[in-house]
Amino acid sequence: MSMFNKVVKEFKWGQHNVRLETGEVARQATGAVIVDIEDTVVLATVVGAKAAKPGQDFFPLTVDYLEKTYSAGKIPGGFFRREGRPSEHETLTSRLIDRPLRPLFPEGFYNEVQVVVHVLSVNPEVPADIPAMIGASAALAVSGIPFNGPVGAARVAYVNNEYVLNPTRTQMKDSRLELVVAGTERAVLMVESEADQLPEDVMLGAVVFGHEQMQTAIDAIHELVREGGKPEWDWQPAAKDEALIARVTELAQAQLDGAYQIRNKQERSNKLKEIYAATGVKLDEEALAAGKLPIDKATVGNILFDLEAKIVRSQILSGEPRIDGRDTRTVRPIEIRTGVLPRTHGSALFTRGETQALVVATLGTKGDEQIIDALEGEYRERFMLHYNMPPFATGETGRVGSPKRREIGHGRLAKRALSPCLPGPDEFGYSIRVVSEITESNGSSSMASVCGGCLALMDAGVPMKAHVAGIAMGLILEGNKFAVLSDILGDEDHLGDMDFKVAGTAEGITALQMDIKIQGITKEIMQVALAQAKEGRIHILGKMKDAVAGASTELSEFAPRMITIKINPEKIRDVIGKGGSVIRALTEETGTTIDISDDGVVTIASTSSEGMAEAKRRIEQITAEVEVGQVYEGTVLKLLEFGAIVNILPGKDGLLHISEIANERIKDIKDYLSEGQQVKVKVIQTDEKGRVRLSAKALLNEAASGGSGAVESESAPQQ
Repeated sequence: MSMFNKVVKEFKWGQHNVRLETGEVARQATGAVIVDIEDTVVLATVVGAKAAKPGQDFFPLTVDYLEKTYSAGKIPGGFFRREGRPSEHETLTSRLIDRPLRPLFPEGFYNEVQVVVHVLSVNPEVPADIPAMIGASAALAVSGIPFNGPVGAARVAYVNNEYVLNPTRTQMKDSRLELVVAGTERAVLMVESEADQLPEDVMLGAVVFGHEQMQTAIDAIHELVREGGKPEWDWQPAAKDEALIARVTELAQAQLDGAYQIRNKQERSNKLKEIYAATGVKLDEEALAAGKLPIDKATVGNILFDLEAKIVRSQILSGEPRIDGRDTRTVRPIEIRTGVLPRTHGSALFTRGETQALVVATLGTKGDEQIIDALEGEYRERFMLHYNMPPFATGETGRVGSPKRREIGHGRLAKRALSPCLPGPDEFGYSIRVVSEITESNGSSSMASVCGGCLALMDAGVPMKAHVAGIAMGLILEGNKFAVLSDILGDEDHLGDMDFKVAGTAEGITALQMDIKIQGITKEIMQVALAQAKEGRIHILGKMKDAVAGASTELSEFAPRMITIKINPEKIRDVIGKGGSVIRALTEETGTTIDISDDGVVTIASTSSEGMAEAKRRIEQITAEVEVGQVYEGTVLKLLEFGAIVNILPGKDGLLHISEIANERIKDIKDYLSEGQQVKVKVIQTDEKGRVRLSAKALLNEAASGGSGAVESESAPQQ
């Protein structure tokens, strides 16, 4: 009899065979599931604390997605030869798993939960993120931890006007869409996508298609739980202190109502802090007078937050102005300035209300491309976008240092939005880095980065296919009433039921991100929301086009210039030289950067046009083919009894026979030539072994007969 109580579920899902198993590996975890999709294998584990820590006032969920290099049959690089800090891809996938799981834990559940997903085996054609999301959901479902799942997930492509479920990497190359959707049986919870300017109905169709197809995975998880699940925890939320809620409401309701009539964010925030502090002091005084212990500050804070949410939501649903006085459709005032920094390649300051992004574009060469060592193989990234939000952007103090998960996620979203409208490498050979520095934030800073990024790229002279703008939307739903909010504030983001970000051009959507906190959002509601988002996007695009009609026709004087030439691929080794000696000398002496592709395309970049021209001339010299009948100015390298060895091109020497130096008979070659002497010669013969015969006499004869090409050497022959 086996020591394992192993349960396996296998099913066909689209073009893939899927296997879920539990009960054999990681049995001391609260829940553990192995997912195998066509040899891409992940182990998802979850551990939950049986009780919350004292004073805990938020849900401490952590999700870590970890890729092991052995899964792809590799040994890690670096001195220690082991995996180090998480890569950007691992961080983004951790967020992708976290986002649909977090809303499904019950309100008031503050026990610590950690989800860890290990990638154990990788089929390069099958990305590991969908198996990881399915595995994390299944591990939570079998664990017995309070969780309103399971969650399903699917990737959707759009190839030849048809949706494709969980496409392979090869299929993705022909797709105009990459969309990941996650949700429960009843509702979509999360969408992350990049698209090639697709219309709203195609995007929404992909979301609905993905949600329908993920039901197969959800059904399999239900079966796994029935056979291998652990008993559900007997957890009940702490009983609400109705007397305390009533007292806090009595003390703070009127003041909170007044605070939300203040339109300025800083003034409103300061007022709210005063109300929170004053309410806490008053309650402490009352507890002391009654001989009771002070009331928990976290509990009071949660009650006040709920009151704030009710105020904001009821105002919006009853048609009253929003927090800052706008109606639901109005976009905040926009100010745009480009070329704001004198020595950068391109820059823009994009301000929308109290959200501001200073965005800078930098152009580089092929050598500046990011080399990414992924599990499926090494590749190069020519476009990078980095998002930074320092604490001063919200008027706070805090840690400044390496980017946090949120910053990495926002940067990737902005990159997804701009990528489809960048020119191809054949049209624009530069590598591109965009950095968005958020200098003020009150909601929608990632979308400000999209707008500012597009403007900075145009300022840098990047020929964008179209202007790209982004807008953050919110949604509030109570029963049958709902309101869609355009260009949401930070406070509306926290208090709403859905926030989604849409970026794109006048033609269509390039990036869509949705996070839904409740289960009642229907296809019809999403349709209304996307239509309103398009209206806002078109408005912002109009402002951007008024400010910047198109890409600058000239690059910044501080940006590198580029020229490309084509050489015979067999000559690449001559340009590089032994151990890189030739190309190293070329770059150092001309002040250029030189990149050579395997097919013989040489890219020369420099801020100096003279340096570029010199590098081009020397490369053309090195790679030039010797032609019979061509005249060259050569250098005498060595004198022999029967002639001289003359260098006519870099790496190319020829024999100038003693009989081909002059018309008269020569007794001593030293009377005519010396080593180091410059001499004009004509190629009279080459053979299949590459040997070259030269003649100076032929030029003398041509000169005597009135032909062209007679040029005397720098040092006249000695008589």
